[in-house]
This record gives sequence, C-alpha cells and structure tokens, in this order.
Amino acid sequence: MTIRLSDEARQLAALFESETEATVRDCVVDKEYGRVLLLIKPGEMAKAIGPAGEHVSRVEERIGKPIKLVEDAETAETFVANALAPAAVYNVTISEHSDRVAYVEVDDADRGAAIGDGGKNIDAARRLAKRYCRT
Repeated sequence: MTIRLSDEARQLAALFESETEATVRDCVVDKEYGRVLLLIKPGEMAKAIGPAGEHVSRVEERIGKPIKLVEDAETAETFVANALAPAAVYNVTISEHSDRVAYVEVDDADRGAAIGDGGKNIDAARRLAKRYCRT
C-alpha cells in the first residue's frame, strides 16, 4: 500500500523530526479540525512529546496548529487503541467481515476523551485506521 503525502505534510513531518528527533511515519493535515495528525514510530512517543510536553508544544507554536500524536503499532487492535489515547481502552475487537469494523471498549470516564470534541478524536482514529489497517 502506498501512502502519499502532500508537500505541506512532508514539510511538517520533517520539521517535527528535526525538532524532536522522533521518527514520523505519517503526517495528515486535518483541515476539518485545523490540526496535524502525526504517526510516530513505536517506542518513540516520549521523545516526540518531550519533558512536560515541551517538544510537541514548541512545534505547535511554530506551525500555529494543534498536533495529535499517535504511536504506530504492529497489530490493528493496538493501533486503534493508540489512536484513541489518552482514553483508557480495555479491549479492541476487529470484525473479519468484508467491512472491517473495530469494536472498542473504553472506560466510561474516558468515553468523552475517546470521542473528542465534535467527534474529532474518533474521526482521527478512523482516518488513520483506514490508511493502515486494510488487511
């Protein structure tokens, strides 16, 4: 599967990598919510965030947009759980029918965090999962 990045997405990914030394695997400019979605290499989320969130905050200030970081994963289930972070996800089940659907169990207290204002977090998870969890 080939993922194509816009020039803007490539520039934002390069900027984030140079500022944080974390590896960006994908960058999506989310025009609907006015933010940038960055897929980070597994194990590098702490490097991407930085102490007290200073790395991601510095880049957000430079680009003038909020950033949502998602840690990449080996399995579709873990990928979906990571995409819904910081919500506490207990279980993810992926249907194996022709239309793949992820069923997610989230702590009641974190339901709002998983969905996000106006559905923006669940939309980000859905958008990234469509790019990476095809088979």
